[in-house]
This record gives sequence, structure tokens and C-alpha cells, in this order.
Amino acid sequence: MANTTHLDEEQPFLFPLTKSKVLPNPSKFSKNLLSSPLPTNSFFQNFTFKDGNKQEYIHPYLIKPSDSSLSLCYPSLSVSSDSMHQVFKPDLTISSSKGSHVISSFSDLSVTLDFSSSNLTFFLVRGSPYVTVSMSQHASLSITSIHKISSFSSNGSPVKYTLNLGNGQKWLVYTSSPIKFSFSHDFKITFSNISSDGAPVILRVAVQPDSSSRSESVLDWYSSCYPISGDALFTKPYCVEYKWEKKGLGNLLMLAHPLHLQLLSKDKGNVNVLKHFKYRSIDGELVGVVGYSWLLEAEHVPVTWHSTRGVNHDSYDEIKQALCKDVGALSSSKIDTTSSYFYGKSIARAARFALIAEEVGFPNLISLVKKFLKETIQPWLDGTFKGNGFMYEKQWGGVITKLGADDSAAEFGFGIYNNHHIHLGYFVYAIAVLAKIDPDWGRKYRPQAYSLVEDFMNLGGKDSKSKCARLRCFDLFKLHSWASGLWDSNDGRDQMSNGEAVNAYYSAALMGLVYDDANLVAVGSTLAALEIHAAQMWCHLKIDDKKSDVFTKENRLMGILWSNKRESRLWFASKDLKEKRLGVHVLPLLPITEFLFSNVDFVKEVVKWTMPCLKRDCVEEKSKGLVYAMEGIYDDKAALKKIRNLGSFADQGISLSNLLWWVHSRRGHGDQHHHQDSCNENNVGPVIVANVGPVVVAVVHTLNT
Repeated sequence: MANTTHLDEEQPFLFPLTKSKVLPNPSKFSKNLLSSPLPTNSFFQNFTFKDGNKQEYIHPYLIKPSDSSLSLCYPSLSVSSDSMHQVFKPDLTISSSKGSHVISSFSDLSVTLDFSSSNLTFFLVRGSPYVTVSMSQHASLSITSIHKISSFSSNGSPVKYTLNLGNGQKWLVYTSSPIKFSFSHDFKITFSNISSDGAPVILRVAVQPDSSSRSESVLDWYSSCYPISGDALFTKPYCVEYKWEKKGLGNLLMLAHPLHLQLLSKDKGNVNVLKHFKYRSIDGELVGVVGYSWLLEAEHVPVTWHSTRGVNHDSYDEIKQALCKDVGALSSSKIDTTSSYFYGKSIARAARFALIAEEVGFPNLISLVKKFLKETIQPWLDGTFKGNGFMYEKQWGGVITKLGADDSAAEFGFGIYNNHHIHLGYFVYAIAVLAKIDPDWGRKYRPQAYSLVEDFMNLGGKDSKSKCARLRCFDLFKLHSWASGLWDSNDGRDQMSNGEAVNAYYSAALMGLVYDDANLVAVGSTLAALEIHAAQMWCHLKIDDKKSDVFTKENRLMGILWSNKRESRLWFASKDLKEKRLGVHVLPLLPITEFLFSNVDFVKEVVKWTMPCLKRDCVEEKSKGLVYAMEGIYDDKAALKKIRNLGSFADQGISLSNLLWWVHSRRGHGDQHHHQDSCNENNVGPVIVANVGPVVVAVVHTLNT
């Protein structure tokens, strides 16, 4: 067991302090950054482990630090029906005379690496077509390639150099002022800063994305303005604003991936999209955008306790019968796991019963659910749960568990910061529901509830007083979460369970509703909406007969999404178990799920693709139920018939009551009379307006039962 002591009174977390036996030491590459929590799921995480020499994908390049060098790769794509990945080859290697890297600073959109003993600083900014390095006075660097260097020339320019490689790539090198260079017989190009005024020289390297003179002209034109960092700001609900800190002359050229382009504000202001300037990427074409500030606007996704369009009255009796059976089973069964993940699914499943009972006018059952939730949630919050429990560790700054503190493989790696939004999202959902139906309990345990939310929802930056990393799991460039924590991989970060990621931020927004915290409602709703957009962009695989690759043609849903790879398999299932894949994209079934699967034509394709798998022997009832739930989006009668024939559910996250609620809330969507009656009967209050600092956001408040 982990050695524990209680935190002092200034510590906002109400969980005991623990010292992990399995976490890596954060100081080796981050010595100057230890005064505030370091990121645990970041885009540069590989740079912080072991020797720090595994590549990361910093669009559009794979970048790999090693001792005294940094290698750049403009990756090619290898595609099969089972996977696709970007192939790393060190197209260019920039070497110094000595020293390894230290991370001197980082932001939402950038990381800065110092090779201090060589007086070199690399500004690695996501989406920059250039890699930028600052060379202090008397510093020098060498450029080599794994490929044959076909030619190198300056064409008479004192600040631009052209490098042609044997693999057909053309690289351009720009310097902020004239610089000494040499090209040796062993194909090593050396640049030296010999300035007499002590000023650094900025050297920028970029691959020319195609053979056109136009693309070279674009790189020439914008080469003098360079970003050194970038922040993502939540200025108003459903919006993220990118702002880069830039230096040099002229306008800033960056690259946008397809989701950026989809969300980029129609009122672009000073932003100019260069539609014909493109780089290839595993995420789709990266397109040039000029401007140091972008505004990204997501679709508004309502965060509601109940179904958005109501349940038909003629289905109430069937749902009530299922509720009686499901709720009755709560009193006669115990949660037989100490796993934070499976335990969280169990309490969230039970919390759904209370909200469904509210929606169909069955208040008598709510008190039974409340009793169950209090008995099962409280021990985790007050430290009396036997066999596990929440702890706080300050080395990296966050909530872990007793089991995770001693074993990196326990709890699916929760102790090394895997899956934090997923595990805690289920707890946050159940706590929000219990606080709604028992306001006194909610007030008592509000500090513990917020401690769990803060672990993965903290918006504070490096100067924040929070004891947790900023947005622990959410990637503010890709605009979705990563589940992998403190471990390195050539493929970068990964995520598999899109539905559970959406649930985390949706549940945080519900907690904001119950505690009248408009800011939490706004941020949770925004992150949930972005997570949905990203899932639809990169994990819902839609066929385009002219453009689709063999991986997309074979798969309708992603298995594992990595920074640098795509796979059809799951961590726990082969590619052939398509119903399992559908499950990780759907679970848990919630009101917000209809927005995740809003494209009905695509849903039909997914169900058609998955349904044959249900003919196998021993397919679990939960897997069948979730496929039928998706079928219910476009054919509620067929889905309902199949759901009624299902047996019992062994899984902690699904129930007959919830499946029936889902399908019956698909029916009669145009029937406004039923929706209005349902709202009145369930005590749903009117839409009110809450202030979020200078921002105004409309939120729907449900009156306490």
C-alpha cells in the first residue's frame, strides 16, 4: 500500500496525499518548470521520458530529439485495411557540437527545446510549416540527411538556401541575417553565427510541399515572421481563440487541419486562408492560414439532464416496468469491483435511473436510487472505501488511486495518468445527479466533487494556483482528448473511447448546472462540443468513392486513434469484433449521444457494417443493445422489437431502462405536444441566462426534485 499523509489546510484537494511508486521523475528534461504541475498527456510527452529521443508529430513534421541533435521528417503515409501510419525517416538532422535538450518552456500550442551547451533554442510550434532555431553569438549547427544531398546552393542570396535531396524533397533554409556557411565533402552543411553585435540569428527550415513555384514563393514571403509560442483561449462559450506570440517582420503563416478549417469563424477578420498551399498529413490536408489570431466556433450542443425532445407518453408504462426491475436490483446487489473505472460505470448507470424516472414521472423510485448512490459514492469521497480510493500526488499534480499508486498496470494505468477524464467522468456524472436529487448532500460534498473535476478540467495556466495540470487530457490543437498518460510511444498519444470522452465534459457541464456554476457549464459544453466535432472528423469514417483510402473503405469506425497512427483493432478486441468498436464510440448512452451521432446516413452505414457481427455465438447482450440503439435513430420500431428480446446485462454501463428510454425518445421527434407535456411533468424550468464573466451563455436549469 502507498504511504499516505494528509495535505495541509491550504491544499484545496480533500484527498490524502500519496507518494507514487511508479511515476517517472519529471525533473530530467524540465528542471526549470517544476514550480507548477507539468502536463501528463501532452503532444510533446515523448520528449520528457527516458532519453527523450522518441519522435512526436508536430504538424506537419515528425520531430525527434537525440543527444546534440534534432531530426525532422516530412512523413509519408503507409496504409493498409488494418492500419495507417506516418513513416519516420530523418530527412534532415540539425546537429550541435554537444549537449542534450531541456524543455525551457511550453504552451498550449508549442514547446521550446534548449540545447544550452550549444547555444541553440528550437521553437517547435504546432502547425508551423517552418522549424525555427535561434542561434546565439558564436553558435553553430550542422545539417545532414539520411538521403543523398543532390544539391545545395544559395543562388546568390545571403539569407536563403536551397537543399535538394535524393528522395525528391526540396528543403528551404532561411536566416534572419547573413551567416557563415560551408558545405563539406561528407555532405554536412554548417552554419555559424559570427555576428559582432551579439545578436542571435534566426534560422528557419521548411520542406517545400510540392514542386510548384507558387508554394516556394509563399514560404519565401512569410519566412521573416516566426512564432515562439501559442495559447488557446476560452473567450466565450463554444469558441476557442488561438493567439500566437510572434517575432520578426510581416504576417504569420500557419497550417490548419481539416477541423480547424471547419470551425474557423466565417467572420475571419484578418485571417486569410491560402487554399492552394497544402501539406499532407495523417489528419488530412493541412492548409495555409495567415494571421496570428484565429477564432474557432463549434456547433452549440445542448447540455440537458433529459432527452432533448422528450419521451412519448404511450411508452411510459414500459419504461417504468423496466425501471422497477433495474432499480429493484440495486438493493439486492453490491458493486463487486474496486476498479475506479468499472465502479464509476456502475454508479453512473444507477444515476441514469433517477433521471429516467424523473422524465417519465415516476418519483417514487428516485429515493431508492438516491439511497444507493449515497451508499456507493460517499466512501470514495470521504476516504472510507475499502480496497481503493482517491489520493492526491504532487510530483506531477493530480488525483490517482491507492491501487494506481503502487502498480502502473492497475486501473488501466490510471496511476500513470491514463484515462483520467474517462474514469473520473463517470464519477462526476453520478455525483452531479446525486447532488441534483439531494441538494443537501450536494452542498456537503461540493469540495470533493470539484477536486475530481479540477483534475481534468483545470483551465489555469502556469501561473495558476491550481495543483493540477491545465486541461490534463484535452489537446487544444487536435481539439479532442488523449487517454494515454506518462509513457512513451513512437506513435504518440492515443484515444479509443470517444463516447466516454464526451461524457467527461458533458458530466462536468451537468455539475455546473447543479451548482449554478455558469463558467463550468460553458467550458464543459464547449469541450464536449469540440470532442464531438473531432470524433466525427477523425473517428467516424465516411466513404468518398474518389478520395477514400483502403483503411477508410474497410472501416466505418476508428479503433485506436493515435497522434501518428490509426488502427482498426481495440486494446481489448480484434478488428473483427466490430460491435465492440461501436460500443466504445457510443457508451455511455446519454441525451448528448444524439449529437455525437447526428448524421443519420452515416449511422445507417455503421449499423449495416456492424450488424453481421451479431450473428456470431456468444455476442454479449450489451453489444447487441448498443447496435440496436443506433438502429433506433432511423428505425425505432425494428430496434425496439430487438431490444425487447434481449436478456440480462452483465455490463456495468448499460441497462434495459436506458435502452428503452433511448429508443422511445427517438420516436415522434416532431411531436412538440409530447415534449412540452414531458417538460412540465418533469419540473424542467425555463431557459435562463447566466453570466460568465463578460460572457453570456444560455443554460437550461432543471429544478431540484
